[in-house]
Amino acid sequence: MNALTGFTQPKSAHKAALNPPATPLLTIDPYTSIWSFGDQLNGDATRHWTGQPQQLNGLIRVDGRTFRFMGNPSFTGETIVPSAQRQTYQARYLTNKPASDSWTTLDFDDSQWNVGEGTFGSRNGDHTPWSTPDIYVRRIVTLDRVPDGPLLVDAIQNDNYELFINGERMTKVSGVSANYRLTPTNRKASDVLRKGQNVIAFHSQNMSGPGFVDLGLVEERVLNYKPATQTGRRMTATQSEYTFVAAGVELTVTFMAPLLMTNLDVLSRPVQYVSYRVRSTDGKTHDVQLYSDASAELAVNSPDQLVTWRRGRAGRLDYMRVGTAEQKVLGRKGDDVRIDWGHLYIASPIEPGTSRRIGSLASALNQFEREGRVTDLHERMPRLVSDSLPVLATSMELGTIGNKAVERHLLVGYDDIKSIEYFGQPLNAWWRRYGNMSMERALEDADADYAKVKIQCDTFDKQLYTDALKAGGTTYAELCVLGYRQAIAAHKLVAGPNGEAFFFSKENFSNGSIGTVDVTYPSAPLFLLYNPLLLKGMMEPIFQYSESGKWNKPFAAHDVGTYPLANGQTYGEDMPVEECGNMLILTAAIAAVEGNANYAKQHWVTLTTWTDYLIKEGFDPANQLCTDDFAGHIARNANLSVKAIMGIASYGYLAGRLGDKLREKEYIDIARDLARKWMKLADDGDHYTLTFENKGTWSQKYNLVWDKLLKLEIFPKEVAQKEIAYYLTKQQPFGLPLDSRKTYTKSDWIIWTATLADRPADFNALIAPVLRFANESPDRIPLSDWHETTDGKHVGFRARSVVGGYYIKMLEQKLK
Repeated sequence: MNALTGFTQPKSAHKAALNPPATPLLTIDPYTSIWSFGDQLNGDATRHWTGQPQQLNGLIRVDGRTFRFMGNPSFTGETIVPSAQRQTYQARYLTNKPASDSWTTLDFDDSQWNVGEGTFGSRNGDHTPWSTPDIYVRRIVTLDRVPDGPLLVDAIQNDNYELFINGERMTKVSGVSANYRLTPTNRKASDVLRKGQNVIAFHSQNMSGPGFVDLGLVEERVLNYKPATQTGRRMTATQSEYTFVAAGVELTVTFMAPLLMTNLDVLSRPVQYVSYRVRSTDGKTHDVQLYSDASAELAVNSPDQLVTWRRGRAGRLDYMRVGTAEQKVLGRKGDDVRIDWGHLYIASPIEPGTSRRIGSLASALNQFEREGRVTDLHERMPRLVSDSLPVLATSMELGTIGNKAVERHLLVGYDDIKSIEYFGQPLNAWWRRYGNMSMERALEDADADYAKVKIQCDTFDKQLYTDALKAGGTTYAELCVLGYRQAIAAHKLVAGPNGEAFFFSKENFSNGSIGTVDVTYPSAPLFLLYNPLLLKGMMEPIFQYSESGKWNKPFAAHDVGTYPLANGQTYGEDMPVEECGNMLILTAAIAAVEGNANYAKQHWVTLTTWTDYLIKEGFDPANQLCTDDFAGHIARNANLSVKAIMGIASYGYLAGRLGDKLREKEYIDIARDLARKWMKLADDGDHYTLTFENKGTWSQKYNLVWDKLLKLEIFPKEVAQKEIAYYLTKQQPFGLPLDSRKTYTKSDWIIWTATLADRPADFNALIAPVLRFANESPDRIPLSDWHETTDGKHVGFRARSVVGGYYIKMLEQKLK
């Protein structure tokens, strides 16, 4: 038992270990966010969280032999079957299900099918109209030759597609991609295609919004280098570390993101570190050189964009930079998009044996393999990224390596010039809030801080793990490590019009909204724990939106735009009870953490308006959307009603903190009266229902957690105790379902629900399947917060900030 918290470690706690489904490498903001999907750093190309390749490659040369330790260097090769963006084509199609499953085979008779031209869709410009839920397409192509490289699919879709080639299923891709995206099939082109006739068949579905689909086939050119053997992978809150062995030497590669919330200048500075440590392991000395590159893919939305590059010097650093030729600052918005303005920087100290090259991937790799170095070369530009893939390459001559380790480091940065547009005004990132800071200076400062920042990160990582361990045990500590960088990197810290800190979230892999209140709400515990100023920076744009008159409804907005344009709500439907409750509860939580209600006082009129709305509309909510909108509309939502009740109680709590005891009593009494009514309407014997007076249903009542954390005593304790006992009977292998309608869940809400438990054993029983999901999910992608509890597959969402909600158990300890 822990003397501070009373948390008893289960006997199996020592077995809890973290096997992240993807490992964060660079986590600067929602745009510069590069991950290694899966277990091996050299198992595949590194990727942006959206899944698009954004390559970081690494080689080590030992006594003239070259090994690959990072990435899997490749570039787009031959177009085998062009998509409609490259060449129009005709195909046969149906919008109802074919009578025979053989519709994907070459000899199937499709003479009665419709004839259409790609693309198929309901958007302006789609060549063949498609507005039904399904479409089935058959395209016959004749090939004179078939390349031997890996096969990629070049596709757009809303919402998904399933591809068959010559009757064999190749891949299934879910989600929306309005831009052409390359997806691996994990098959060689020559294995599935043949000279002569082939049939490319695909089925696409549209669930909502404009439907569209088109695809082609492309060869991938892979530059084969023998992989070094990965012997270790370790992830802490701010660092990802890999170890390799090759030909008698050990290489340790560490990616360090100094996302320390006590120093917002460093947190917002768009520079992170990659360090290398090499030593001999066989008692012999070895001649060693290192190579690393970053591709121009990091500076474009898609590979069909032109880039330019240059070299420069910043104090004791040499740097290379690359960016698009057409710099449309803040010119692109949306979800599945990547930044295509500003510049990627790679910098390293000026020292003997370190050299640099900007040019094609293949030429840089080939020179390093031959010579153990790269040298500068003038190659033509501007150039398409898809044209031999330009890279910023660095080589380091480490000399003769023995038992004593030799270390080097690189700096990777991204200057986005302007970060966010706020009601028509472009805003600077926080690190550039005074307007006179250059990227060169930021690189110099980051390099000068390297040793100090390393110590700070090491210290913070250890303290975070220790605190999480005390709060919730080993499994819980691993989940907190998993969520830390992901939660922060889904935000951008900028300076507002009056110099205030705005901390804008992006609703990743959902709809791309900026400043979404029901994303702020689950994310909040992390920031309440470490720096509530950042939570204020998430909420302030919503307050200002209402108080400016631009939003004149009597409830809180859902968002302030589509990232990175915060010019007003763009989401198509309001969530009145949800967002009012969220804003009131979080304002009360800030007061609890800070020990005063000064922030609430600044926005008291607005908070009063929202509370009045909840009293009128919140207790027995109509058919409104809530944060679990993906599960569909429901009226009389019992968990949403809890949120309304807690929002009203939070207002009373804040009034008391401001010295208004009469108003405090009035609103706390209202909330307690509503809680008594709630218990009657939601009662179902051994639990409470999903919707009022709907026997046989249930749901996670995670919103109750604030009654416990804020010590409001609105609901009797037996409400939460009854719910926890019931939840433990509904567990699935990978977690507690969200409610009785489906078997999928939200992992952030599971942690909130588990925090309702008074017994540590119950808490651990509820969270253990969440770690199992992270470790064993077949989808090795940045952590999804929406997954299936029966088989561990992700349902949707990834890389979202809501995993900051995992920190609610630690927040409970802080508020004690």
